[in-house]
Amino acid sequence: MTTTREVVAADDATLIGRSLHEPEVFAVLFDRHAPLLHRYVTRRLGPGEAEDVVADTFLAAFQSRDDYDLGRPDARPWLYGIASNMIGKRRRAEAALYRAYLRSGVHPGEIPGAQVEDGVNTLAVNRPLARALLRLKRADRDVLLLVAWAGLSYQEVADALAIPPGTVASRLNRARNQIRRDLPEGEWQ
Repeated sequence: MTTTREVVAADDATLIGRSLHEPEVFAVLFDRHAPLLHRYVTRRLGPGEAEDVVADTFLAAFQSRDDYDLGRPDARPWLYGIASNMIGKRRRAEAALYRAYLRSGVHPGEIPGAQVEDGVNTLAVNRPLARALLRLKRADRDVLLLVAWAGLSYQEVADALAIPPGTVASRLNRARNQIRRDLPEGEWQ
């Protein structure tokens, strides 16, 4: 018999495999990854959309878990890929969030009382960044933000978006160059 401690300590692939016969085990994946995924989606779409996207992401993941490659111990790229598809379906909401921020100067995704992050990784301190992100092609923005905000490696982004690593590198390079052109001098780090 497996203990709760062993289930919680198991890698993601093991949990997904077990969830095929013990569906309740999938909840450990939710507990493990939902908070960071929620934070990422909130930054992309705002808090109103984030709850739905995270719920839809885990529902889609649960429904397609029998297709998961159990040779991949970390499910983060898979989950972020599903979330990226969900965000893509809400691209108007993402653009509206950036436009609202540009008008008001207050990012709807920032939680009152929360510490603001340093650098260009947050829109709360950088209106020009919001404008520049709005101008990017969706595919380039997805790659840039999966690297910058979700902290995924090039290979993890490639896995998440089902594209070759070389495409990740070219999209990221294109996005960075566009951001550099769009941001005022001194705003890009």
